[in-house]
Amino acid sequence: MSQKRSSYAVGTGLFIVFGFTALAYLATQTTSVANVHMGASYTIEANFANVGQLKERAPVKVAGVRVGQVQSITLAPGKEIAEVKLAIDKRYETIPVDSVASIFTSGLLGDQYVGIQYGNSKKDVADGGTLALTKPAQQLEEMLGKFFGAGGVADNLGGTYSVTANFTNVGSLSVGAPVKMAGVAIGSVQSVQADPVKLDARVTLAIDKRFNQIPDDSAAAVFTSGLIGTQYVAIQPGGSLDALKDGDEMILTQSAMQLEDLIGKFLVNGSPGDKTNAGTGKSSDTPAGKH
Repeated sequence: MSQKRSSYAVGTGLFIVFGFTALAYLATQTTSVANVHMGASYTIEANFANVGQLKERAPVKVAGVRVGQVQSITLAPGKEIAEVKLAIDKRYETIPVDSVASIFTSGLLGDQYVGIQYGNSKKDVADGGTLALTKPAQQLEEMLGKFFGAGGVADNLGGTYSVTANFTNVGSLSVGAPVKMAGVAIGSVQSVQADPVKLDARVTLAIDKRFNQIPDDSAAAVFTSGLIGTQYVAIQPGGSLDALKDGDEMILTQSAMQLEDLIGKFLVNGSPGDKTNAGTGKSSDTPAGKH
């Protein structure tokens, strides 16, 4: 009887040991413990508006293949920008200078890593060089916002310039909402204030300096993303040869449409083909002079 108990205890002990060994192995494969750099490398830099939970020694990958690791993460002096140095294996020293560095998460709850998507430039980033194109870590709140139609906001790492626009109604537009042109985020709403003189809302837009050729006769409108999404400002480019400059005001604006207004217009007016001429019962789109 005692021999059976002893065998049972040994078997249980071995099972526990093997279990902890397997857990330790999995932990090293999903954390930076397994990311110790081997071999000669060169260093390049990438700047991010948000690094999330990225850690030193996290992998750097191209097409899912590990090509290096994160060497250091520091905050740029006087700026809200994280400077990330990447140690890349010298076997992969032909990374185009216009490549994009993004921060991804392994699985749902895994560690974060830097993924590099190659560009098309014939010039390669040199040792000590910088990848100018980056995408920051996606926070859970932002991903939920995109799911409900909020859309993304540009990084604006190259600086911004400000323009203003007045709206009779901004709906639920809030600070930080995206500013989009052709569906692409080019900036964000900097402030929303009530004008005590004009009795409307004065909205200040911070636009990325890369988009400095927007015609000054462009129109700004407040739209809603999806049915229950958040609101954003959309810019429709005009035809002027002069571009918007820092401090300019956009004259052409379209205010937010409230759900009550849309329902009211639909109930009162119906569809355009339903309109009739008063007292005749004839459709309003009948050409004049014809019966």
